[in-house]
This record gives sequence, structure tokens and C-alpha cells, in this order.
Amino acid sequence: MKFRISRSALTDAVSQVSKAVSNKTTVPILTGIKATVDENGLWLTGSNSDLTIQVCIPTRQDDKELVKMETMGSVVLPGRIFSDIVRKLPGDEVEWVVDDRWKTVLRSEQAQFELKGLDPEEYPRLPQFQEDQMFSLPSDLLKSMIRQTGFAVSTSEARGVLTGVLWRMEEGRLTFVATDSHRLSRRQADVEAPEGLTVENMVVPGKSQSELGKILADRTGWVDVILSENQMMVRADNLLFFSRLLDGPYPDTNRVIPQGGKTEVRVSTKEILQSVDRAALISRDGRDNVIKWTVKKEGVVQVHSAAQDVGSVLEEVSAQVDGEEMSLSFNAQYMLDALRAVDSDEIQILLTGAMTPFLIQPADREDALHLIVPIRTR
Repeated sequence: MKFRISRSALTDAVSQVSKAVSNKTTVPILTGIKATVDENGLWLTGSNSDLTIQVCIPTRQDDKELVKMETMGSVVLPGRIFSDIVRKLPGDEVEWVVDDRWKTVLRSEQAQFELKGLDPEEYPRLPQFQEDQMFSLPSDLLKSMIRQTGFAVSTSEARGVLTGVLWRMEEGRLTFVATDSHRLSRRQADVEAPEGLTVENMVVPGKSQSELGKILADRTGWVDVILSENQMMVRADNLLFFSRLLDGPYPDTNRVIPQGGKTEVRVSTKEILQSVDRAALISRDGRDNVIKWTVKKEGVVQVHSAAQDVGSVLEEVSAQVDGEEMSLSFNAQYMLDALRAVDSDEIQILLTGAMTPFLIQPADREDALHLIVPIRTR
């Protein structure tokens, strides 16, 4: 195996696949990064058995030669040290030579590293997928859906399925749902899918979905999502992202979403967010980080928080109020997460009672909603 490669392209690709490499694994070869060079370019793969990322550096891109291949082959290199070396190499090009025993030499200008490689045949094979279980959407839309739901997953392993995000699809309508039983976030969007393709209980681990959002951060264009019984694959330009799915049925969350309310509030997203953020300066040292809202008929929302050893804050935010006056308390961080996920200038808040879940959604659309369970304060 012998080739030369653009150092900047190699650095970018290694940083992406490294996200899937774990130093803590019962399968020692998974601490490594697999490299395969062929006539199409260099393929790098990182995996921790739950998550696998494969990136291809093509032979040519934008009329620029990135990989000059002399001899095809594969090797597995120790992930952490390989990643550190690539990041610190001098020069614009790296020469890469691997012998029959997988000893690897990396040369760039005055630097030369020798690494002991491993047999690539021992590296787990990538799962196979049928293309008929596939739908497509713009990467910007997928990133938005990830950002607007992933924060609401549970961090407790007590109910393992709640550490993931439910992906459901019917008639070309994709729905993401995340909940930790104290709050819930849902986002919906139309995607391109074959007629009749239905997805009922696909639960993607929250950590995998978060990594997917990061790895798509700088990408544009469309992505394909391909499903199998216990895995999913996301395919973008020169990228394959695989994730194991969580077992078990996701709870029916539709029954907890209120369909009507006693009080409707319409308010500036920015103003209420900044007000809650200021109130959290006082409440954040408290046990539950509690903030209280009092909705007044005259068109204001009073935002109040107090901490015994710190002090208190009270301010008013102008709002359109339709319905009865109401007071309720909630976790400030849950509210901040929800408000930061809203990408509309105004929100609509639907209140049903002081101790029943309340709804936050963009005032101009119905494709996103956030639900928070109030906290009893007395």
C-alpha cells in the first residue's frame, strides 16, 4: 500500500472519523482507524460498535488531485496517536507506505513517523442495507430537526429507550420526538420517500444523533437515510454514518400533548428568552432551578425567581393574553433549552392548569412544539 495525499484533506477526514473511536472498548481493534486506498481515493473508518463513521477522500475534487495512489491496500492504525500525528505534521502532502506486516511510514517534509499497524481483516465489516428502505431530505433540515429535539432526551439509563430520539414517518411526513418524562420536544417535516414507506418505532441513541448533527455541521445538499432492522445509515457526499438503534417500544407521547387550553399567550421569543435567562441568574443555585410565571389578563407575563441565600428578581414581559389568569413554576433550564430551539420571532404558549403540562410552539407554524411539566412549589 503506497500513496500520497493532501495533508489538509487527511486532517479533516481523520477528525471526523475520530468522533466514533473509543479508547474504552472490549474490542481492541476498535481503538484504531481503518484506512483503505483504492482507485476512488482513501477511505477512513472509525467505530465503537454503536456508531460508525466512514469518510472518503476522493482522488480528485474541484479539479484538484487529493490522492496519488501507487499501490492499493488496507491497514488499521492506532486511532489516538494517528490522529495526533496527522494534526501536527508539517507540509502540504503526506507520503504513506505500508509493508506486508502493516508497518506504516508517514512522511511529510522533514518529519517521518513509523507506526505498527494491525490486520484490517480483523476490523468489523460495515452493515449492509437495502435501498428500498430509504428517504431523503436536505442536510440543513436534518440539522435543524436534530437541534430542536436532541436536548430533551433522558440522561438516565433507567428507561433506556428514552435516551434516544424517536424517528417516525408516515406518508412522507417525518417526525422526531424526544422526552425525559419531564419535558418533550417534537419536530415534523416533509421528506422525499417512496410511496408506502412507513417508519413506526425507530429510536436513535441521543449521543449518535448529536454526533450526526456535528458531522453534518459544514455540509450542504441532500442526505439519504437508509434503514435496516436494528441499524440506520445516513449518506452524504463522501460520508457514511452508521448508528445502532435502541431496542424496545417508545411510549405513546401523543396522549400527553394538550389539544386545547384555558389560556393562550403570544409573546416575543427573544424578550421572554432574555427574561428567563436573567431570572435564572438567581434561581440557578437552587435545588430545582425554579422560575415562576404569572400570566395577567392585562397583557403581561410576570417572570419571578427567588433564592433564600441570593435574592430575588421580578420583571414583566408584554404579551397577548387570551383566557384566565394563571401562575405556574418550572425548571429554568428546560425553558431556556426550549426557547433557544425555537426559530420564530414569536411563540405561542398554551396553558391548561398550574400543574398540567404546558405547550410552547412557534406562533407562525405547527411543525414544532415543546412541552414542559410544571413543578410543585408548595
